Parts: sequence; C-alpha cells; structure tokens
Amino acid sequence: MEETDAEIIEKVLNGNPASFEPLMTKYQGRIFAIARRYTNSEADAQDIVQEIWIKAYNKLSSYRGEAPFEHWLTRLAVRVCYDFLRRKKRGPEITFSDIGDGEQDWLERFKMDPNLAKEDEEAAKALIDKLLSELSPSSRLVITLLEIEDKSVKEVAKLTGWSPTLVKVRAFRARAEMKKCLSKIIKSKYL
Repeated sequence: MEETDAEIIEKVLNGNPASFEPLMTKYQGRIFAIARRYTNSEADAQDIVQEIWIKAYNKLSSYRGEAPFEHWLTRLAVRVCYDFLRRKKRGPEITFSDIGDGEQDWLERFKMDPNLAKEDEEAAKALIDKLLSELSPSSRLVITLLEIEDKSVKEVAKLTGWSPTLVKVRAFRARAEMKKCLSKIIKSKYL
C-alpha cells in the first residue's frame, strides 16, 4: 500500500530526510510545468524547480495539513516563480528590437483579419512570450495565472496571498501594461 503525503511528511519531520524523495517523484512533473510557464529557458526552469524543492523541504514544518499537500506546494511554487521574475526583471534579456519580422507580420495580419492569422501560431506564441517578458513581475504572474492557466480570481488570490480585490486591480493594470507594450511594438515597426 502506498504511503499518503501526510505519512511521508511525518517521516521527514521525524528526522528521515530520505523520505522526502517520494514527494519529489510524485509532484516533479507538476512543479516543472509551473516553473516552465514563467521562463523561456529550460535551464532557468530547472533552477526554479530546484529552488522550489529546497524551499519545500526547508519549510515543510510550516505545512499544517489543512489542505492537500499539492495545494501547499503549488502555492509555494508560484511564489518562488514570482520571486524569480522579480530578480530576472532587474536585467531583462529581450528588448522590443528583438521582435522579428515573423512576429511583426503576424501582428499585422491579425490586425487586418484575426481569422486569417490563426495559421501562424508559432509567431503568435513568440509574440506573447516576448510581451510577457516585458511585463513587470506581478503583471506577468497575474496574466499567466488568469489568462494562460485560466485560474479564477479566487484561486489566484489563494495562490499569491493577495486579496481578491488586489488580484483584480493587478489584472487590470497588467492588461493595460500589456496593451502599452503592444502599442510600442506596433509603433516601432513603422518609425
């Protein structure tokens, strides 16, 4: 019979650190998927995952068992990703001039007729990735959770520790920031 998360956690807290490995094995895919949404780099995603597991192990005693361990771990992972975005924003890697002709052409085709532009999803994905990389960390986090992961305001509030009102305010600001970035891209093509 397979041990429950609570039994494994109890073993770890009672001085058996090797017992933590089954938790890592069980949730590794989910944690990597979360980390991968916040970076375009495989190496950065792996660094984030490692940081998440270190923090999870070190903070395991703070897990109270009131909710499933997976929820606690997901919340921790989102916060580590947010911290990563804030650190990364201090030295952004991509500039608007890095947007290639494919992405700019796709943007033009989409503006003229959104239905015809569906064929070039790679350019659209690249454009979205570049737009997200230009956003502030809190904006990128809230857009990723609400729009890409399709979480509710209530779920985002729970994951981030923000109030639902703050989530709505940050979402509004993030969308405005994204619109501003998109406008800069369009203007830079024609100037």
